[in-house]
Amino acid sequence: MTTPTPLWTPSRIEAQNSNMAQLMRLAAERHGAPAEDYSAFHGWSVGSPEDFWSLVWDDCGVVGDKGDRTLIDGDKMPGAQFFPDARLNFAENLLAKGGDGDAIVFRGEDKLERRVSWAELRAMVSRLQQHFRALGIGEGDRIAAMMPNMAETVACMLAATSIGAVWSSCSPDFGPKGVLDRFSQIEPVLFIACDGYWYNGKEQDISGKLQDIVPGLPTVKNTIIVDYLGNAEATAASIETAQPLAMVLGRYEPAPLEFERLAFSQPLYILFSSGTTGIPKCIVHSAGGTLLQHLKEQRYHANVNAGDRVFYFTTCGWMMWNWLVSALASGATLLLFDGSPFAPNANVLFDYAEQEGMTYFGTSAKYIDAVRKEGLRPMETHDLSKVRVISSTGSPLSPECFTYVYDAIKKDVHLASISGGTDIVSCFVLGVPILPVYSGEIQGAGLGMAVEVRNDEGAPVVGEKGELVCAKPFPSMPVGFWNDPDGAKYKAAYFERFDNIWCHGDFAEWTEHGGMIIHGRSDATLNPGGVRIGTAEIYNQVEQMPEVLEALCIGQDWDNDVRVVLFVRLAEGVTLDDDLIGRIRQKIRVGASPRHMPAKVIAVADIPRTKSGKIFFGAALENAAYNPALPPLQAAIASAYAAGHHPEQITDVVLCQEKGGLINYEPQLRDLALSLSENVAFRTIYL
Repeated sequence: MTTPTPLWTPSRIEAQNSNMAQLMRLAAERHGAPAEDYSAFHGWSVGSPEDFWSLVWDDCGVVGDKGDRTLIDGDKMPGAQFFPDARLNFAENLLAKGGDGDAIVFRGEDKLERRVSWAELRAMVSRLQQHFRALGIGEGDRIAAMMPNMAETVACMLAATSIGAVWSSCSPDFGPKGVLDRFSQIEPVLFIACDGYWYNGKEQDISGKLQDIVPGLPTVKNTIIVDYLGNAEATAASIETAQPLAMVLGRYEPAPLEFERLAFSQPLYILFSSGTTGIPKCIVHSAGGTLLQHLKEQRYHANVNAGDRVFYFTTCGWMMWNWLVSALASGATLLLFDGSPFAPNANVLFDYAEQEGMTYFGTSAKYIDAVRKEGLRPMETHDLSKVRVISSTGSPLSPECFTYVYDAIKKDVHLASISGGTDIVSCFVLGVPILPVYSGEIQGAGLGMAVEVRNDEGAPVVGEKGELVCAKPFPSMPVGFWNDPDGAKYKAAYFERFDNIWCHGDFAEWTEHGGMIIHGRSDATLNPGGVRIGTAEIYNQVEQMPEVLEALCIGQDWDNDVRVVLFVRLAEGVTLDDDLIGRIRQKIRVGASPRHMPAKVIAVADIPRTKSGKIFFGAALENAAYNPALPPLQAAIASAYAAGHHPEQITDVVLCQEKGGLINYEPQLRDLALSLSENVAFRTIYL
């Protein structure tokens, strides 16, 4: 078997000077850890968690009292406790820097640009801190925000966490039902929202939505409206409890910041799962675990240093926002962007990278694929000399996109495909700056993360597909779920499949040289002929074709087996005829396997996705396949709610059902769809 050739290998000097190599040398000096081989060093970090995590605390200069103990009950999942005696404050660690340099640069498409220095950020946080305290907000109180990815959002979060309050956020494109399904569960005392936002060059006023949302949060005693469109005063005037942010800030003068140092396990964030049925689960993350995990990932795996300029295309409804803002703790500048990455054109983010000297360019796999299909060649049109790392997440990055990055964006760059999730507000597998990059592979497991792939019998496997698990505790495990006093929901979510082993539902495979391929979500795997296959394997083939812009596949129960049904969004002017269907099937057959070939290929006008660019798998198609107890419409609505969409936003309903089947949902579905929205388009596809 021919060994693949790396797409990129760090130079000897780059590797030696990396923060990762420096940590390895320090660990060797203090603890006798192996210092030359990443795999061996990773093994030490997993086998000696007390020494490893204590070293990360020291080397990253965490502000706070570490305490005497690093880990107790280290053999229990859940139940392990890291730094049980520690006292720290999350915001204090992110605001250690001062001065006139940029702390935050913000762009709202081409409509708004703002710079905030470290001194200005500290001053804004001070004013907000004083206001929150004047409102009686303190340790454990929840503050909820419906905000764009802008500087004011970061400042509000830092002010909240500086006093021990718990922060939770979503993006302003969420519908009222999606917002209330989330925030009503956590009973916030303060609600923060913008007056609107820009998307794809269009002004999106949300004042009407806010008039539905705020009364639905009875625990909210005060509301702050942040100006974005210039309508904050008018929007605030329409809501009984609301004041514009400018008015709030004007009451206070900057004062020395005060930070409440609390337990390592003190709740910091509440994030929400994107389940396909029911209301979202409220996942509680700790201040210490989040801080330490993010410092480890950003300092060592991403090689972020003071003065770097760090960007991630994200919204405040995605955990990558929480990950991004932690870069302040390394003294890096945050480059924030809100809106469409294709407005006014497809070069917007590359323009941003060039103009601001971006060093870390974080985005989604779908964005990279989209600019590839646009035919962009930024290395020929932009100066990206400062970009050291390009990071991709949200879905598996295809081998073609790996090649595209090095052929068209930048040759000398560390391309880091990463994977983790909301469940841990961080990564299981990610970039390793001292290792080569191979096409289609994530470089390795994160330090301190006992990542394995296990088969259906629970045995660890290499070169074989199975469940991605973590066999030992780690600091960023959730504190628990909100409103789950006995921990039953928490345990069922991650520890039911394998006892005392974390399993969150990724379908993965170790490669021969220690990299990992994510084949998709376990609940999105298909089982034709009783063999599990990952949906990503199909997408990686069909989305190479210029005729296909993107695809979505499901498994349909059929004739006592499962058949693959593939939905494709085609390029402009392309028709799905027998010839194209044949070429699609052949492409999948040769590139993946005959078992992956779809039984049906169906053209659709669009594939639903979230604002951050991730495909929305809440279509009736998928839910009817995986939740047979739910009729298709009810399943689709449950998923839409979970993703933050309101029924009024539904413009197109597609029913997929067996022609001549025993149950015909069409009349019921048509009536219910029209009752939700009179403007909905309805059609039936027979499988």
